[in-house]
Amino acid sequence: MESTVLSLRIDGELLERLRGHAARRGMSVQDYVVRTLIREDFDERFKTAVDETEKFYGLDPARTT
Repeated sequence: MESTVLSLRIDGELLERLRGHAARRGMSVQDYVVRTLIREDFDERFKTAVDETEKFYGLDPARTT
């Protein structure tokens, strides 16, 4: 898998919060941010897949059974 560098500027308060979240999980800030992005991407793709499946089968997502 090829990797690319992504550089971003964040304020000190956010960086400290990220450090805290990462430390609680025994991770580096970089690993924590990457895993968070991967999880968000998966959640979005999963929701899209569910919506498309419901549309294909003609299910009404507002209807509950």
